[in-house]
Amino acid sequence: MGEKTTRREFLKQMALAGAALTVLPGVAEAAEAAAKGSSKSRVVIATDTAVFSQGTTVNKAVLGKMLGNSMAKLTDSKTGAQAWEKLFTPNDVVGIKVNCLFGVGVSTRPEVVRAVIDGLKMAGVDENNIIVWDRSTSDLIKAGFSPNSGKGVKVFADDDHWGPEIQRGAFKGKISTVINDRVTAIINMPVLKSHGLTGVSCCMKNHFGSFNNPGKHHGNACTPAMADFNSIPMVKDKTRLVVVDALRPQHSSGPGLQNNDQFNYHSLIVSADPVAADYHGTGIIQSELAKAGKQTIPDSKLIWLQAAQERGVGTCDPSKIEVLKA
Repeated sequence: MGEKTTRREFLKQMALAGAALTVLPGVAEAAEAAAKGSSKSRVVIATDTAVFSQGTTVNKAVLGKMLGNSMAKLTDSKTGAQAWEKLFTPNDVVGIKVNCLFGVGVSTRPEVVRAVIDGLKMAGVDENNIIVWDRSTSDLIKAGFSPNSGKGVKVFADDDHWGPEIQRGAFKGKISTVINDRVTAIINMPVLKSHGLTGVSCCMKNHFGSFNNPGKHHGNACTPAMADFNSIPMVKDKTRLVVVDALRPQHSSGPGLQNNDQFNYHSLIVSADPVAADYHGTGIIQSELAKAGKQTIPDSKLIWLQAAQERGVGTCDPSKIEVLKA
């Protein structure tokens, strides 16, 4: 996954991404799942229009089924419960990184997080060993989460109490104590939306809430700082799963909420590869921009994808990504 792609090849891939998503080819029989050593990164898309029961009210039963089917497909399991058991153990302490900065409507939905927590419990993870976190408590509250540092699932933020300073490539900052001190595994749970600097905010951009000085790493479309942070061993190696809230993405004017630029996609994106998930999410946004008659994201804002691939975080090469529907 760390192989280089020429700039011409990469830009061609991105230009084709949006169109390819509108008519996904029939998926060939998977020889092996990613967990069994497949050479391809698996990205699973679960879609069900019934996930919104009224307006944007989430139907929790439908959502749970979508996630279970996705997990089973991702790991070649017969059931969602078996899938969770393949990825997590009762000995794990699991951190769930959410995106809450701009509040309800453009943040990770608590209902999606709850479905993931239910899955972790199927794997025998004690709820006391599950941490839902973001950069600040105020952000968590305005996105609909209730802070809790007592018994049960923990919901809290670093709130300027950061871990050690780390430098890796263009990244230099103090890392979250959750990543550094507390967890054995990370589930990255962004919401799919546009971003003025990077074009798209998804898995890798979500970690800008995992260190103390994101504003200092916004230059040049966050490249290569964003890729460098995601390549830090304790971030990369602890990340076992990404679950992207793509129920109602935003194609323009992000990362803040703009209701007129949102669209119902009724989907979850599940993968073990954050770069592949980001690549697919970028294609979704590009496709929607084209349908809306808007300018697509310029190549200059998407250079972080290739930078992450070059650092071995994952792949943005479509020939090495297996997209499955659940």
